[in-house]
Amino acid sequence: MDYYSAVRAFLHAAELKSFSKAAQQLDVKTSTVSRYINELESDLGIALFNRSTRGLKLTEGGTVFREHASAAIAALDDARDAASSLNRSPQGLLRVTMPTSFARRHVIPHLPAFLDAHPGISVDAVITDEVLNLIDSGIDLAIRIGALADSQLMARQLAPHRRIVCASPEYLTRHGTPSKPEDLADHAALCFPIASGDRWLLVQPAAKGRAPKEVQVRLSGRVRADNTDALVELAIAGCGIALLPTWSVGEPLRDGRLVRVLPRWEAQPGSGNPAVWAVYARKRTVSSKVRAFIDFYADLYREHGDWGA
Repeated sequence: MDYYSAVRAFLHAAELKSFSKAAQQLDVKTSTVSRYINELESDLGIALFNRSTRGLKLTEGGTVFREHASAAIAALDDARDAASSLNRSPQGLLRVTMPTSFARRHVIPHLPAFLDAHPGISVDAVITDEVLNLIDSGIDLAIRIGALADSQLMARQLAPHRRIVCASPEYLTRHGTPSKPEDLADHAALCFPIASGDRWLLVQPAAKGRAPKEVQVRLSGRVRADNTDALVELAIAGCGIALLPTWSVGEPLRDGRLVRVLPRWEAQPGSGNPAVWAVYARKRTVSSKVRAFIDFYADLYREHGDWGA
């Protein structure tokens, strides 16, 4: 007996309550489905169906067998798909959403190389700072930054997310360079509108022979912006001191438009694990196009180190 085919025939017959309808779905003869069921019943030593003119009805034994057989066949199908996908070229439309500033710097510039590496994939990039519901929006994959909220989604870390204090050389020439976190209270701070209580919580990581330190600084300043790119440009223009993600300031730090202030200090990471994440719906088998995108950018960011910051 072809046990796999027999069990599949049984499951279809149980769902449709008909051997003939099951045969149509499986594209086999009704006599073949009937034979499979008879062989299963002989093997199990029980009747799986009560047959009547009104159709098929599962017996108690058939109900128990169906419950376990469904899980077994689903697991086998998943195993087959997972294994065969390794030998299959990624293809299809990939809808991926990403934050605006990060997309401009670290996703879109490398997209041509990704497409060259995977000619079977098309990309629909949804660039927005809004956190979209992946299922409702038909999104395959999201890039999200920070600590993730608990959810039913799967996530893989792509890169670190650290925030450091930066200012332009011109600003520091005019207003002086802070030597300790408390000095920031006397400077013009560039903040997000949602900055908690107008405070920065800075931490100095533990080092050999030194315990970690943590300082909370009250801020003052005349300019706020709800966009990372805007804060970077304001800092470069000399409008104040900003607490910025390392992924946003690598280039201006390298070319001297910005200077890191308080180099031993950075933003307290807070709860969770702040990082750059690839987030996708929980599935038994991750599609090859999603896996290809995640692997490509994870390898790319690994080579970048800490974004040159």
